[in-house]
Amino acid sequence: MTLTIEITSDFICPWCLVVDARLKQAIAQLNPPVELQRLWYPFELNPDLPEAGLDRKTYRSNKFGSWEYSQALDAQTVQATTKDGIEFRYDLMQVTPNTLKAHRLTWLAGQTGKATEMAERILRAYFTEGQDITSVEILAQLAAEVGIAGQVRPFLTSTAGVQVVKELEQQAVSRKIRGVPHVKIGKKTIVGAQSVDVFLNALQTAVSQQQAA
Repeated sequence: MTLTIEITSDFICPWCLVVDARLKQAIAQLNPPVELQRLWYPFELNPDLPEAGLDRKTYRSNKFGSWEYSQALDAQTVQATTKDGIEFRYDLMQVTPNTLKAHRLTWLAGQTGKATEMAERILRAYFTEGQDITSVEILAQLAAEVGIAGQVRPFLTSTAGVQVVKELEQQAVSRKIRGVPHVKIGKKTIVGAQSVDVFLNALQTAVSQQQAA
C-alpha cells in the first residue's frame, strides 16, 4: 500500500519550507510506517517577476510599504517556527526570485523520482543559504547534489518544461487553489502551515481509510 501526498507550493513561500519540515515530523511518527509518495505541484505567487528576479530590499519595500515592515514580517516567520529546526537566513537573501526555473527543475527531477529531494534542496538553498534560485548555475549545482546531472543546464536554458509547468499551474487554479502551501493527504486538504499534529492526524486517517478500502 502506497499513500500519496499531493503538495502544491512555491519556492518563494517560507511556509512551504515549514510545512515540509512539519510533514516530515508527522511522517516519522506514523506507527507502523507506511510507504509514501509525495507529488509536488507548482504554484507561482509572483509569476510576473522578471526572469532574473528583483532586488529583494527594493521589491519588498515597495510591496509592504517599508523595508522595516518587511523585516518585521520576516522576524515573525522566524519566531513562529522556532521549534521546526529551520534556520531562516533572510539576511543573506539579495534577490526575490522568479521561481519558474525552480519549478521546471523540480518537474524534471520528478521524471526520475527525485522531486522531493529537489524541492527540499531548493527551499533550503533559498531560505537557509540565501542562494539565488533564478541562476541556472546554482540550480544545476543543487541538481547535482541530489544526483541529477548532465541535462540540467541545457534543459534550463531552453524552453523545455515551461508548457507542462504552466499547465500544472492552471490545474491548480481549476482546483480553486489560491495560495500555498496546499497539501492533500487522502481525502483531507490542509491549507497553510498547520501543526505537526494536524498532519499526523490526516496521515493516520488516510492510512485507515486506505486499509478499509
